[in-house]
Amino acid sequence: MRGPDTTRVLAVMRKELLEYRRTRAIVVTMIIFPFFFLIEPIVSIFVASPSGSAASLDKFVTFPLLYMLLVPVVMPSTLAAYSVVGEREQGTLEPLLTTPLRTSELILGKAAAVMVPTMVLSYSLYVLFLLCVQLFAHPAISSAVFHEGPVLLALFLFAPLVAGWAIVVGLAVSVRANDVRVAQQLGALASFPIVAVVLLMAVGVIHATFGVAFAFALVILAIDLRALRIVSRMFNRERLVTGTKATRSRTRRVSP
Repeated sequence: MRGPDTTRVLAVMRKELLEYRRTRAIVVTMIIFPFFFLIEPIVSIFVASPSGSAASLDKFVTFPLLYMLLVPVVMPSTLAAYSVVGEREQGTLEPLLTTPLRTSELILGKAAAVMVPTMVLSYSLYVLFLLCVQLFAHPAISSAVFHEGPVLLALFLFAPLVAGWAIVVGLAVSVRANDVRVAQQLGALASFPIVAVVLLMAVGVIHATFGVAFAFALVILAIDLRALRIVSRMFNRERLVTGTKATRSRTRRVSP
C-alpha cells in the first residue's frame, strides 16, 4: 500500500501554520502561555538555599526540571483540539475534505503543524532555563541541576513523545466535538496522565535513571503510534461534513 505523500503532508502543514498566524488567540497561546511554565522553575531555582547537602539539592531541583515537561503537553493539546472543529465552525472543513488528500496525509499534516511550533518553543524554553541557571544561579544550585543527567535526558527525550500523545488525543476530541471551547477543554485533559507521571518522578516514587527514561520513552512511543491508528479510524469524512456516520446500504430482495 502506498504511503502518505510528503508533498501533500507539507502542504497541509503550511496551510495550518498560516491559519495559526491569522488567529490571535492561537498566537497568544503559542508565544505567551508557555512562558508561564518557565516562571515557576526559575523562581524555585533562584530562591533555593545552596547550604543543603548535595543529595537534598539534587532532590529539590528535580521538580522544577520536570515541571517544564508540561509545556509540550498543555500547548499542543489545545491547538490539536482546535484543528478540526475550528475548521468546521469557519466553514473551511468541507472544501478541504473534498480534495484528493488521503486521511493519513490530512492527519499527519495537521499533527505536524502542531508538533513543529511545540518543539521549537519547548526546546527554546529548556535552553533558556539552563542558560539562566548556568549564568545566574548559585554555583551549588547550578551544579545540582546539571548533575541530574537522567532528568535532563527525560526532559529532552520525552518532549516530542508527550507532545505526540497530546496531539492525537486533541485530534480525537476535535473530530468528535462540535464546539471549539469544549474541544479545547477536553483536550486539556490529555495532560493528566503525564502530570501524574511527573509527580511520581518528582516525589521519588519513580526514580529517574537512564534506563527508566528510555523504557518510558519506548512505552509512550508505542502508545502514540497506537493512538494515531485509532484517530485515523475515527476520521470519517461524511460524518465530519454531515454530522452523521456513513452507513452501508443493504440491498433487499423483493419476492415476486
